[in-house]
Amino acid sequence: MRLKDMKIIALVEHEFEDLELWYPILRLQEEGATVHLVGNEANKTYHGKYGVPAKSDFAFSEIKTDEYDAILVPGGWAPDKLRRYPEVLQMIKDMDVAKKPIGQICHAGWVLISANILKDKKVTSTPGIKDDMTNAGASWYDEPVVVDGHIISSRRPPDLPPYVKAFADKLAEK
Repeated sequence: MRLKDMKIIALVEHEFEDLELWYPILRLQEEGATVHLVGNEANKTYHGKYGVPAKSDFAFSEIKTDEYDAILVPGGWAPDKLRRYPEVLQMIKDMDVAKKPIGQICHAGWVLISANILKDKKVTSTPGIKDDMTNAGASWYDEPVVVDGHIISSRRPPDLPPYVKAFADKLAEK
């Protein structure tokens, strides 16, 4: 269990892409990590695009990023909502400054764009937000997973296996 004693934030909001939230959580738990679902409200049930529920463990306001090793941002339509919360943007900025792994897949790049941390970074995302990513100053690549330092990005659900492996590998380096 190479990620034993690691704590990870998984952001959640309605209309998350079901696989992009749950696959990383389950894989990282298999590696021994503790993953906390964090939403606008604690103990609230959020529903994915396909109806899969996810109950938050904590509210954004309860989180201290210095107590966590990494953060995951799922795709779907949730990122368009998540990026409107100042607490979420601050979590992303704090993780960026601390060089802790930030995982983003599909439309999750919107959150990193709104946190203003993508200038001069190499990333990928769903092709639908390629222009948004490049306009934020990033270099965009059409690859299953792109790792640039502590930022691990991926395109879509079929890319989940290499994405989560790269994220877990980055955490294991600590």
